[in-house]
Amino acid sequence: MEAAITIGELGEFGLIARVTARGDRSAGGVLLGPGDDAAVLRAPDARVVASTDMYVEKRHFRRDWSSAYDIGRRVVAASLADVVAMGARPTGVLVGFAAPPDLETSWAEQLNEGLLDECAAAGASVVGGDVVRDDHVVLGMTALGDLGGREPVTRSGARPGDVVAVCGRLGWSAAGFAVLSRGFRSPRVVVDAHRRPELPYAAGPAAAEAGATAMCDVSDGLVQDLGHVAEASGVAIDLRAAAFEIPDVFEQVAAALGGAEPLAWVLSGGEDHALAASFPAAADVPEGWRVVGEVREGSGVTVDGAPYEGPSGWTSFA
Repeated sequence: MEAAITIGELGEFGLIARVTARGDRSAGGVLLGPGDDAAVLRAPDARVVASTDMYVEKRHFRRDWSSAYDIGRRVVAASLADVVAMGARPTGVLVGFAAPPDLETSWAEQLNEGLLDECAAAGASVVGGDVVRDDHVVLGMTALGDLGGREPVTRSGARPGDVVAVCGRLGWSAAGFAVLSRGFRSPRVVVDAHRRPELPYAAGPAAAEAGATAMCDVSDGLVQDLGHVAEASGVAIDLRAAAFEIPDVFEQVAAALGGAEPLAWVLSGGEDHALAASFPAAADVPEGWRVVGEVREGSGVTVDGAPYEGPSGWTSFA
């Protein structure tokens, strides 16, 4: 049996050669991919949507909870969600990778497989990055996208009278996190949802085409993220609790954990990276979107007309 090779033994350029050996560079209009000083992508729209995120081991992911492959898919999905939330089509991802020298090369290769497969699901490509040494695994992600001639959908366009709708899963990652935090590994359906979010990549551009007035992805919790929309737009947003579907498995997990509130996972749980948007009341909300509230005069986010008293959602440095 061949002994495991570490990143330190393989070296920076050996690792780069391994992880760049695989990958479809045709997606996203890539003209020049990894291997040079920088990548070159087509920009048919003449504008590029760009976003960056940092993912730190034990802060944003745990290697004892998730496989390298799942972590790869998760960080790409989380990064591309910001691009999709602007109404853009994902095109490329740049990856900064820091790791200890004793990390097995096979772990980095499995991470790379996850990065590539999630990019393929989104119609994008891994177009480059960097590798450095550190005591922990850290991933710096830059996501790129193309607007296709549309105006970007920002957080500041919601207007009183608009409806608020969501697309994608809500609360699943939070339920999985609650299970894992108690030391359990089942139900697998919620644990897997925490490990690997499922993004509605086509829903962002579809919402833009349908006339969405504002949009964001739900990374920190629906109430908190819509709070950013309400503040940027100078409006109030009221959500209807009855409009949200509570899956049976949430009730099962809540009962098993004793005292957990499934609706709180839906309203304040992040990391599913669903999309939330406002649309003119007269507009046809695209297929796959669920109307869950409305935009009103005022400020802040309420649930059934009252301030939400549940968990506030994720806040860095809190």
